[in-house]
Amino acid sequence: MENQQQRRMVVQDMHFIKELFGNFDENIKLIKKHINIDIISREGELILIGEEKNLRLAEKLIVELKNVVKKGESLTIQNVTYIINMMLEGNQDKIKDLVGDALLITAKGKPIKPKTLGQKQYLEEIQHKDLSFGVGPAGTGKTYLAVAMAVKAFRNEEVNKIILTRPAVEAGESLGFLPGDLKDKVDPYLRPLYDSLFDILGGDKFQKYMERGLIEVAPLAYMRGRTLDNSFIILDEAQNTTKEQMKMFLTRLGFGSKAVVTGDITQIDLPRGKFSGLKHAITILKDIKEVGFCYLTDKDVVRHPLVQKIIQAYDLADKMKTDS
Repeated sequence: MENQQQRRMVVQDMHFIKELFGNFDENIKLIKKHINIDIISREGELILIGEEKNLRLAEKLIVELKNVVKKGESLTIQNVTYIINMMLEGNQDKIKDLVGDALLITAKGKPIKPKTLGQKQYLEEIQHKDLSFGVGPAGTGKTYLAVAMAVKAFRNEEVNKIILTRPAVEAGESLGFLPGDLKDKVDPYLRPLYDSLFDILGGDKFQKYMERGLIEVAPLAYMRGRTLDNSFIILDEAQNTTKEQMKMFLTRLGFGSKAVVTGDITQIDLPRGKFSGLKHAITILKDIKEVGFCYLTDKDVVRHPLVQKIIQAYDLADKMKTDS
């Protein structure tokens, strides 16, 4: 094409070239698709081919990606996509905020870090507030990051116990009709919490902490009547609490404790006529400065890129339904 031009960038760091291209060139294909350029690696140089405005953007992107890799980060489809979108939205100056120290290291040696600006804000709210709410769609890391913060607080001896709970809505919290003992009855509803702890702590340590009562995973109904001191408490799937259940949970908070409430107000499974305790709490607590709120969006989704598109499609359908 007539407007096609060519630029050369000297890049002799082969580790960065490997990261830039990614497995089976997946990262470079992504860049080509979003910015509409061709990139060729040849003898210590990157050759960029495309229209002038796209070349300028690509050069800036490569510089930013190089800085990310210099800080010890790997380039994945998820973070490359996020950085491209930030640049297209004119938020290039905020990219540096994404790179930072790991929150902690999992049992398998994987660093846990915020992957989006929304996640970074979420962690800051948890860090600085005794009660914080993380609200957003599936795949934004609400539960996993809260569990990571709980483990960090426990390791730093800021709390003596980790308590994770969620409402067993499908069984109406009346678990008697389900087969098996208590553990068999509640495990299906608590499995995502177990999975997060298992991934972060490893099987042996997780089991040891559970046996010693340092970690407790229980349905919300079992929180009633307790005062939880020196604990890090997470209420997951909070959109499925009633107003009464939410009040009960929030008033369990004792001295030296921190609570995180997570939920997705677009996925409420309560029976018809029951108002979500999460929606109610957000409304009545919003002016209390000691309570933190973080609202994650589809831009903070860190699962398969298709999940982000699915969430956007549902949001659009809901908006059209509301407008009609």
